[in-house]
Amino acid sequence: MHDAPLSPLFSPEGVGASHMTGIGNGVPRVEGRAKVTGAALYTFDLQPSEIGATQPILHGAAVLSTIACGRILALDTAAAEHAPGVRLVLTHRNMPPQAEWGPLNANVRFARAQPVFGDERVRYFGEPVAFVVAESFECARAAAASIQVEYAADQAHTVLDPERGIDPAPLHGGQSSDSSVGDFHGTFAAARHRIDVQYETPYQNHAAIELQASIAAWDGDHLTVHTPAQITSAARTGLAQTLNLPEDRVRVVARLIGGGFGGKLPYFADAVLCAVAARQLRQPVKFSFTRQQMFTATTHRSAVSHRVRIGVTTEGRITAISHDAVSQTASFDNYVDGSTAGAKGLYGAKAIRTTQRIARLDLPRSDSMRSPGDANGSMALECAIDEAAHACGQDPVAFRILNDTPVNPTTGRPYSSRHLAACLQEGARRFGWEERRSGRKGEWLIGQGVASAMRDNLVRPSAAQVTLTPAGQLVVRLDMTDPGTGTITILTQIAAETLGLPMEKVTVMLGDTDFPKTSGSGGSFGAESSGSAVYEACLALRRRLDDMTKGRDASPETVLRLVGEAGGVTAEGKIAPGDETKRYSEASFGAQFAEVAVNAHTGETRVRRMLGVFACGRIINERTARSQALGGMIWGLSSALIEANAVDHRGQMAMRDLANYHVPVLADIQNIDAVLLPETEPVANPLGMKGIGEVGINGAAAAIANAVFDATGIRIRQFPITLDRLLPGLPPLA
Repeated sequence: MHDAPLSPLFSPEGVGASHMTGIGNGVPRVEGRAKVTGAALYTFDLQPSEIGATQPILHGAAVLSTIACGRILALDTAAAEHAPGVRLVLTHRNMPPQAEWGPLNANVRFARAQPVFGDERVRYFGEPVAFVVAESFECARAAAASIQVEYAADQAHTVLDPERGIDPAPLHGGQSSDSSVGDFHGTFAAARHRIDVQYETPYQNHAAIELQASIAAWDGDHLTVHTPAQITSAARTGLAQTLNLPEDRVRVVARLIGGGFGGKLPYFADAVLCAVAARQLRQPVKFSFTRQQMFTATTHRSAVSHRVRIGVTTEGRITAISHDAVSQTASFDNYVDGSTAGAKGLYGAKAIRTTQRIARLDLPRSDSMRSPGDANGSMALECAIDEAAHACGQDPVAFRILNDTPVNPTTGRPYSSRHLAACLQEGARRFGWEERRSGRKGEWLIGQGVASAMRDNLVRPSAAQVTLTPAGQLVVRLDMTDPGTGTITILTQIAAETLGLPMEKVTVMLGDTDFPKTSGSGGSFGAESSGSAVYEACLALRRRLDDMTKGRDASPETVLRLVGEAGGVTAEGKIAPGDETKRYSEASFGAQFAEVAVNAHTGETRVRRMLGVFACGRIINERTARSQALGGMIWGLSSALIEANAVDHRGQMAMRDLANYHVPVLADIQNIDAVLLPETEPVANPLGMKGIGEVGINGAAAAIANAVFDATGIRIRQFPITLDRLLPGLPPLA
């Protein structure tokens, strides 16, 4: 952004300071009141008038498979077809033609064709096999329950075995996801201290408040699908391909998303089924998966097996790092959970080697989940780094600072901004690291731990349109989405500050493929990509207004009069990675600190306090940014101690609701704080921003695990750290 503030187009006189923007200020969410009062409408809330329909909306219900691998021998749908209110029953026997699944090497995997009911094959437990549409929700559910399915089950492979891992390189255009710098094996063998450890991180499932749901309606041969897609353009492309439609005949709308976390980056069977049924019935159709169905019919975080090797000198210098990861993917997919990013960029070493393999299992699709790859990769790497620090007798904070690097060790490119050491130093000061006290207090064993955090920074092509109306209202349009992260608010702030308007004069309209295309939300690239596009659009609008007022009085009254005579003024802006970014590595960094108490008798573990210190570029909204960091840290606590799913003997996810799939509650969170260091990113974008949505989870689980080791002397290498894994190593009762 400009070094000096831009002069306001309109005088702020008479407007209270609380109504004016200020990038960096902790402005409350623009849509906050609507959400907490229930006025906000999510996809499944929409009624005919809100989607422009003149007919009632029909309801759908799905039947899911009860085997992990095989085929359907028989489907008895007679009772459902004759049930009260039923209008349609869809199965593979009467599904219209669709495109083939994939391709595997698509440029955007969220935009691939995803046929539903393509044939009689069953590929995982919980795959949709039938769909009922009825005049009411109750009628659809009752009819779906009456459908009988007979299967021929095949032998299913559902256990993650690292030996079954295959190189995904051929599935990605021949480009390997592996990396190698220097002679790892020789350097590792020559190291004074050698760490060679195996860590296991489990399956995790999305549990956003809003379930996956869609409403589809046709207007002639044009389809509109309302669905909580984090990337609306990808859902549009995928649906068009699946249904063999020209893309310009498909519109996707996602006005509000009740939590995404990567789980709504793909589109799912609900959108396809609603679209097909609505076309056949010539009436809008809505459908939502149930909470239980969400655990199999959507995606999850891969279970990953990690082998980490670290070579260290007597003085504590890391010379060699290797991270080998094998992650689960569906039998028909090629998703790679990129768990090795930290090993490639966090610490300097002469030799760094990473490999990624996939194990195709007869399980539901795995895909992105908050900080995909980095979240679980950091659990393994940062615990192994802690082991290396202890092996050479180094303080864990000092060891990390000693091995900090200003240059990406695997590419040789300098980091455009990197303040990892500052995060560690400031975190240690605030946490009281030097004054910490470990040991036993009554029946509780007390320990402290630390971990580093990193998340690559990405800017992706994005565009935005802004219109200044004759009334002086600025309307911002772009297909970006807000999955609860505060995007609507920060875009409002950016537009308001760039044009010198009070925030209440800015209206941001999101989540519609009729609007300019953006990167969407996900991967920590959304805010800076869409925010930069809005900024550039506002600058373009300023230039248009300057041209209009040349040689005239440029007072606000004159500007508004000219805008009124023109019927409003519109401008567009866009952002894309520049050539300069190719010369640098970009990432957000952080340091995580934790103190735990472990009960010496029961193994119960309580996190007494957590502190995260992060350097994430220029902060647009301190309130929402800090909220993102805290949310990530809480998720890290969950990953360390609580959260996991397992696969039973049938290939079913064993935990399929929030009664059994455990996540933290308020009582689990005691003293927690997140600090955002002042920083401006000089290269990535004109706003000086970096991503913050995911770095908060990275390292948090490892800091807790390292604190557990400090308290007990027990190194748990299989997450989460549950009572049964701690009890055998605890000291005997006195």
